[in-house]
Amino acid sequence: MRKSKQKFIFIYSLFLLLIIYFTFSINISYAGLFDNTPELVKVLNTAFEDIEGWLLTLATPAAAVAVGVGVFMKKFSFGDEERIRMSKKLIRGSLFSYGFILAINLILSAIKSLVE
Repeated sequence: MRKSKQKFIFIYSLFLLLIIYFTFSINISYAGLFDNTPELVKVLNTAFEDIEGWLLTLATPAAAVAVGVGVFMKKFSFGDEERIRMSKKLIRGSLFSYGFILAINLILSAIKSLVE
């Protein structure tokens, strides 16, 4: 029962993170249908691009801190199996999340270059 609840929370949080990331990374424009892009759309595009840049900028130190905490937790576990297991899970999860964020950014950049 507890494992299924944890799995549900993980999948739900991952889904929510993807929705937030796609919301802030979508280029809001008319894709060249009109000559004039409204000023509000330009402002929203630059704001979303800035937020996407900030998220990517913050993701690197956050992953480094998480990996560092996991390494120190493993180093100072003094043989406690639960702490070692938790530290391995923290390191693996943070590296996976950072790789996932970079992969999404790469995919979105490729799609953006194909569309333009």
